[in-house]
Amino acid sequence: MKHVTLVFLRRDGEVLLAMKKVRFGAGKWNGPGGKVETGETYKQAAVRECQEEVGVTPRNLQKVGELHFFDLPDVEHYCHIYTATEWDSEPSESEEMRPQWFAESQIPYDAMWPDDKFWLPLLLAGKRFKGKVVVDNDRIRESEFHEVTTL
Repeated sequence: MKHVTLVFLRRDGEVLLAMKKVRFGAGKWNGPGGKVETGETYKQAAVRECQEEVGVTPRNLQKVGELHFFDLPDVEHYCHIYTATEWDSEPSESEEMRPQWFAESQIPYDAMWPDDKFWLPLLLAGKRFKGKVVVDNDRIRESEFHEVTTL
């Protein structure tokens, strides 16, 4: 199982998403993030991935979710999800991602991973959550999400 991170920067009713340009997830909007490297904490990995993918250093990251992904037949990820309302620098395009601000009421769910429409509204509503998603060929075979008080 691989541990990964996602970060959603938020400001004034908007959320930063980024179009993945290469490799896993290419052609989909998502938050910056990626795998946790040996010796890193989840939070350190989240900061590093934001720096690499959209050129910002988030401050005061708040962990808001954990999702256990099973991408059949043989990929398993455990995702640690964070939000931040403060960061250094302005988001900029990298070789891997093209960032864009979206009004929270206009999230492009049709161009995102199919499970995002179930848990991203929890994040946007300020809730903490955990969940499990089983994906088969970009289709959700099974999912469950629930609010939690602590992570």
